[in-house]
Amino acid sequence: MGALSAAAALTRENLDGGGDARSVSSSSPRRPQQAPPDVDALTFDVFGTVVDWRTSIIREGQLLTATRGIEADWEAFARGWRAGYGPAMARVRSGELPWTKIDDLHRMILDDLLVEFEITVLSEDEIDHLNRVWHRLIPWPDAVPGLNRLKTRYILSTLSNGNVSLLTNMAKHAGLPWDVVLSAELSGHYKTDREVYEMAADLLSLPPERIMMVAAHRGDLRAAQAIGFKTALVHRPLEYGPGRTMDLSPDPSFDYTAMDFLDLAEQLGA
Repeated sequence: MGALSAAAALTRENLDGGGDARSVSSSSPRRPQQAPPDVDALTFDVFGTVVDWRTSIIREGQLLTATRGIEADWEAFARGWRAGYGPAMARVRSGELPWTKIDDLHRMILDDLLVEFEITVLSEDEIDHLNRVWHRLIPWPDAVPGLNRLKTRYILSTLSNGNVSLLTNMAKHAGLPWDVVLSAELSGHYKTDREVYEMAADLLSLPPERIMMVAAHRGDLRAAQAIGFKTALVHRPLEYGPGRTMDLSPDPSFDYTAMDFLDLAEQLGA
């Protein structure tokens, strides 16, 4: 599992801009906020910010244990699948692989994990179904009610590395009320490449400063800031499981810091 640990560290660096895990300080008061009058649209990171990939994958594995008798450390399996995400995208960026949809990168990582965890009894159809667990991820409890509140005031869009079909199926499965589904796929780049954020602004026909990026990962927010987006950090302390430490205090690097989407809606006057 040493390779997985190294890959996990790389993935956290790619997605979190250096990681969010620090000392817990959830009692720190929030900065008072007022809704920005010049923001028309909110764009959302999805994996980890809107949906709980870890719990979803563990549950899928537990279902395989119950129905197919497969015994595996599904917690480690989920971590390993997510840990392969950053290195897989790096292979595309380096030119080792051509442009590849996230569904296909997920399948490449999954094939390696099935070998590593010695899971050999699944048919091709079962492996394909397992790979599409990313289309069926469970939203955080506040996600749907919080998004519905925010939707009363703002245009809501995904801005995820997930491909369009994945994000569309996920929205249908989880009841996520997006006004539009935008994917890095449409730009031919992955976050945190600036082309992804520029594509979103272009397709929304809005200047970047009239868009707010919402994410649980600082690296994503900093990349959006670099082209002029406003930013909101939403803490997801359970993304990588319980027992982790995280700084839950307001981050002055960003325009807003929220504990969840309902908190963000309250701060934005929705």
